[in-house]
Amino acid sequence: MSDPTLITLISIAVTILFMMGVPVFLVIAYWVIGMSFVLELQLLNMGAALQDVFTDGFALLAMPLFILTGDLINRSGIARRLSDFAYACLGWIRGGLAMASLGACGLFAAISGSNSATTATIGSMLHPEMVKGGYDERFSAATAAAGGTVGIIIPPSIIFIVYGFLMNLPISDLFVAGIIPGALMVGGMMLACFIICWRNGWGYLIALSPFRVFKTALGAWLGFFAIGLVLWGIYTGKFSPTEAAGVTVGFGIIAGLVSWVVSKVFRMDQTKDWSEKSALSMLVVEGFTIPQIPSITMRSAQITGILAPLIAISVVMQQILSLLGAQQVIGDFVTSMGGYYPILFTAMGIVFICGMVLESLPVTIILAPILAPIAASVGVDPVHFAVIFLVGASIGFVTPPYGLNLYVASGVTGVPYFRLLRYTVPYLFALISVWIIVSLTPELALFLLPER
Repeated sequence: MSDPTLITLISIAVTILFMMGVPVFLVIAYWVIGMSFVLELQLLNMGAALQDVFTDGFALLAMPLFILTGDLINRSGIARRLSDFAYACLGWIRGGLAMASLGACGLFAAISGSNSATTATIGSMLHPEMVKGGYDERFSAATAAAGGTVGIIIPPSIIFIVYGFLMNLPISDLFVAGIIPGALMVGGMMLACFIICWRNGWGYLIALSPFRVFKTALGAWLGFFAIGLVLWGIYTGKFSPTEAAGVTVGFGIIAGLVSWVVSKVFRMDQTKDWSEKSALSMLVVEGFTIPQIPSITMRSAQITGILAPLIAISVVMQQILSLLGAQQVIGDFVTSMGGYYPILFTAMGIVFICGMVLESLPVTIILAPILAPIAASVGVDPVHFAVIFLVGASIGFVTPPYGLNLYVASGVTGVPYFRLLRYTVPYLFALISVWIIVSLTPELALFLLPER
């Protein structure tokens, strides 16, 4: 049996496994092992490649730390304070609570750097409130899923770390470049949300109260401080993204422990409504105890244990694809388009299609080394293309048939996956519109960068 036939059969087999629900990591691993036998590669090569990723990838150390930061912020109660502030600002508008959930996603993303963590945290907190507030449960779950897409665009971002590691780009530049596009994504989804809620009459309105806004902002000060700390440190160059991740973990632990101690010493009831809280109770959150830290860390370690091997095995997959000539085929196809915009939009189309069936990590690791040099050859700024690439990859989180955020939202809300799809369509239009605007306007990604 010829090699092309074996390659085809192995690829079909792993595709069937993927469609049966086998984890992506195992699907890629089976394909890599099969291809290694077909190409007569030593399996020792795969082990060496995996070791290189984990031992030489200093930038990847930020990934588990930012995941842990998100869990600490969630468990301490800081995420709830951020969502209260967002609702105080937007609750007077039709669909204000739904828009507040999108705003809360943006604020939480500025600390966690993870799409799934953002969807799970905000969805579990605000979905019940939205249903009580008169929103359709399917729309409420779809809103949480769509809001989570900004988790990998608004800095800090785990996927930006991976992209910078692969393409040898300054991660701090990528973080800063994601600020304005991430904010536009939130704004675009809010507009779509407002239109849907206005047409359906969803949501109960609350009066706009400057006092409520001020008090909830005061209560969310720890979250704002964490966001400002990360952005200030990275933007000014005071510390690297990896160091920023370590700093935010330390901040999350200190804030959680100190808040718990203060709450117990002064006998504060943190379950009261914001209007009943004293000034001191607004300054601290629920917090957590030292014995709870291992369980928080274990949850973060489980997520890291899923992502890190996927990154490593995808790097090996990229090497094998190069040996098979796949990179050359894709590269020749994109290059044949000719010209700045044809190449750019062809690359965007490839990212979008792949994002429909693969998670953002393998999409980034496999396609970025192919498409980024081609885009650079026609004059696309590398940092701008990184933002274009990853905004497109983030849209895949709410695009069937894969749509990771849709699965996460379904899991935390109890709404079946297929019932979410109808209400993701307006958000998809909003996200794709922002994506096109960002691709046509490099200044949106490059404006905040220092002179390069």
